[in-house]
Amino acid sequence: MNIEKIYKDANAYLEGHFLLSSGKHSQFYLQSAKVLESPKVAGELADKLAKMIQDAGVDANSVCAPALGGILAGYELARALGLRSIFTERVDKKMALRRGFVVAKGEKFIICEDIITTGGSALESAKIISELGGEVVAFAALANRGFCARHKSGREPKPTCQLPNNVPFFALADFEFEIYEPDNCPMCKAGGKAIKPGSRGN
Repeated sequence: MNIEKIYKDANAYLEGHFLLSSGKHSQFYLQSAKVLESPKVAGELADKLAKMIQDAGVDANSVCAPALGGILAGYELARALGLRSIFTERVDKKMALRRGFVVAKGEKFIICEDIITTGGSALESAKIISELGGEVVAFAALANRGFCARHKSGREPKPTCQLPNNVPFFALADFEFEIYEPDNCPMCKAGGKAIKPGSRGN
């Protein structure tokens, strides 16, 4: 399964000048919503991710996804694994569990995103699950921006990765793009203006 080709075929592998949720800039952006427009493709990706998790022997009861971007990926992964699906969402810029969702004491969760960059949003969801008595047994994403190390990849996570080292992280592919601080961005220096795509922008 060629994940890069799937993103490009869906016009989801964007090139331009982008402002990321971290505040940094990049020439490339993965717009997973375009890939997940197709239920067939979404199902195939989730099935592949589910097999990786099953092959690793992960035992889970539920999947939790950070809204908004992770909801479809999390739901499809839960379907593929035969698990329950819930999501967290931001209220006044803080992640929260709402809509009547409950976490049972000792319930085992996979935290699923569409894209993991540093893992900040996934970690926020994980903290909520843990505070409510659940246990996070894995993190998962359709794609990894290369800051965190996938399960059995043999790579070391970069210092900016926020995911814990003692919990496995599964993803279908790595995408390593240059990321710049705004005051050191070559596209800004050339007179360009960054746009903010994704769930927290347009």
